[in-house]
Amino acid sequence: MAMAARLLRSTEVASRFLSASHGLVQRAAYTAGGIVDVGQPTPQSHPELLADGEITPGIRNEEYISRRKKLLEVLPEKSLAIIASADQQMMTDVVPYPFRQNGDYLYITGCTQPGGVAVLSEETGLCMFMPDTNKEDVVWQGQTAGVEAAMDFFKADKAFPLSQMQKILTELIERSKGVYHNVKTASSYKNLDAFRRASLNNKVKDLTNYTDELRWVKSKSEIKLMRESASIVSQSLLQTMLLSRTHREESQLAAKIEYECKMRGAQRMAFHPVVGGGANGSIIHYSRNDRKIKTGDLLLMDVGCEYHGYLSDLTRTWPPCGRFSPAQEELYSLILETNKECIKLCKPGTSINEIHNHSVKLLIKGFQELGILEKGKSIQYNYLNPTAIGHSLGMDIHDSMTLPKDKPLEPGVVITIEPGVYIPAAPVLNERAPARYRGMGIRIEDEVLVTDDGHEVLTASVPKEVSHLTTLMSMGGSGGGDLRSAADAHELRAACS
Repeated sequence: MAMAARLLRSTEVASRFLSASHGLVQRAAYTAGGIVDVGQPTPQSHPELLADGEITPGIRNEEYISRRKKLLEVLPEKSLAIIASADQQMMTDVVPYPFRQNGDYLYITGCTQPGGVAVLSEETGLCMFMPDTNKEDVVWQGQTAGVEAAMDFFKADKAFPLSQMQKILTELIERSKGVYHNVKTASSYKNLDAFRRASLNNKVKDLTNYTDELRWVKSKSEIKLMRESASIVSQSLLQTMLLSRTHREESQLAAKIEYECKMRGAQRMAFHPVVGGGANGSIIHYSRNDRKIKTGDLLLMDVGCEYHGYLSDLTRTWPPCGRFSPAQEELYSLILETNKECIKLCKPGTSINEIHNHSVKLLIKGFQELGILEKGKSIQYNYLNPTAIGHSLGMDIHDSMTLPKDKPLEPGVVITIEPGVYIPAAPVLNERAPARYRGMGIRIEDEVLVTDDGHEVLTASVPKEVSHLTTLMSMGGSGGGDLRSAADAHELRAACS
């Protein structure tokens, strides 16, 4: 009898979902010139960006639907997944920061806009709660996606205004055996009494472990987007390197890399560019970018861009004056050799941990030979390089970070390889280095795609050999940072081949 009652109740609730959804999608959508505006590009509004059937550039609706099915397959039976969009962060009370979507929400829904909450279960499929908007919102912010767009464009199975979430989501939580969500997300659903009760009863768990696993191996369409993202930042950094011959302000070079990336189609930078001249390069996440690079100093630039949701990450270190000092070349050559040796290990079956451990051995040996690290005191290695050899890359700059570092690499995984050394002008921790190496920061980072039979370096077009860098910095031309002649272009191609 109890089972029959539960089945009847479930049928009634499902019927209400379908009825409510049907009523909501009857509401007229906003149109301009016969094209429905859903608050983000569509194949109709932006045919130059999206092909028919794509929800976001390069990703078709079938792939989004497949992702939802795969997530349901890996979750325990009768689970409920709650995935909230990122919040709109404000610079002042009325000035918003540029919005970037939460990776999991974008991965599952394809919606690039703030304010929504997606729910996924075997009972509902994908149910999207969309922000309630009024005419004043449209005047100030433009059109946004509503329940119609959720059903018609994002291919949700059900959709409701966010104002109905309290009642509907409460019922879904109460009937589920477990609730999975991103614990780092700040969203109104966490204030629901049903959610709090589920949390007290230990029914609420982190969804990230499951979504990280799904996002670990990239599909063919994702790899295509990541190749383009890497290509954009590679071309842009090359132009910035050329400009550094004549423009030595860190701020100017930060502006140049962002300009070049956006002119080539990137939507934004993946992170604030690191443009560190001299000792500033020894600050791992240097962000001030407000100094002038002195003649004879090295310049370290760590940059990346975002191309339709997929990120790139690249670092080069070079002498803008055109030549390395003997001490600079000694240290640079060690980092370069470590970079190349670690890239060789990038293949199916190897783990990031294995590659990291190999890099530590190479660098400790090299540091000892250069007199930077005393023999028998390898524990001091972390003073010179406290970073890991790399990380996975995708929709976030540190992608799938809940997965263990000893997880074997697979074809379709993208990681970075980024050995480095960081020696401040004066000791900060307890690092001991000869004066000739003081004030140096060197990192060489490449983006590597694991393939069936090895790897592909997605950032290989950017020079990193000593001879190639000195050739690049010594090319003719005194102005705007572009290749000045066919002869220059030929010389550069020869140097990088």
